[in-house]
Amino acid sequence: MKKRVAASVKRSAAKLLGTKGVRNKKKMSAKKPTPLQAKAVLKDDPGFAQAVQNYEAGLKAMQERKFERAKGMFEKVISGGPRELADRARIYLSTCNQQLNEGAATFKTHEEHFDYAVSLLNSGQYDQARTHLEKILKQDAKADFAFYGMAVVDCLTGQVESSLKNLNEAIRLNPHNRFQARNDSDFQNMADDPRFTELLYPEPSDPPPSSFRK
Repeated sequence: MKKRVAASVKRSAAKLLGTKGVRNKKKMSAKKPTPLQAKAVLKDDPGFAQAVQNYEAGLKAMQERKFERAKGMFEKVISGGPRELADRARIYLSTCNQQLNEGAATFKTHEEHFDYAVSLLNSGQYDQARTHLEKILKQDAKADFAFYGMAVVDCLTGQVESSLKNLNEAIRLNPHNRFQARNDSDFQNMADDPRFTELLYPEPSDPPPSSFRK
C-alpha cells in the first residue's frame, strides 16, 4: 500500500509541476514559459508547496490509520490547494469519513472507546479526543474515567476551571482517581494552583467532593 501511495503522490506532484513536455521543449513557442520555468514558479509558490505537504501528510496519516489527522490534512488541501490535488484529496477524505464512522460503531465497550480517545490525546488531537470523551459521557454519565480524560484534555489546552470541575467529578465517582492524578504529569500546568492541591490532598476532616467550588 505504501508503494502505491508514494507513486500516487509522485505522479500527482509531477503532473501539477508540469514535468511532462520537457522533451518537446524545442517545439514550444519562445513566448511560452518552458516546463522548467513553470516548475520553478510553482516551487516558489508557498501555497502550492504547503498543499503538497498537507496532502502527503494526509496520506501518511491514513497509512498509520490516524484518520482524524488525515481528515484535517485533506480538508486543508481542499480549501486552498490546486484543483487536481484537491480533487484527489476529496476522494481520500471520503475514505477517512467512512473509516471514522465505522470506527465509532465498532467500540464494544466504553473502555475500548476510551482507549481510542486516549490515543487521540497522546497524538495531540485534543479536540477529537474531547469529542469522543463527550460521546462516552452521553451514553454513561457515571463514567469516571471519561471525566478524568476530560480533565486531562482541559488541562493540556489551558482550560483550568473546566479541568478542575471534571477532575472533581471523576474523584467523586471514583476516589482512586485522586491518587492517579497525584502522579499524572499531564496535570503539571495546575501544580501550583491551591485548588488543585486541595482536591488531591484534602484535609482528613474534609467531606468528600460533591460539587466544584470556584
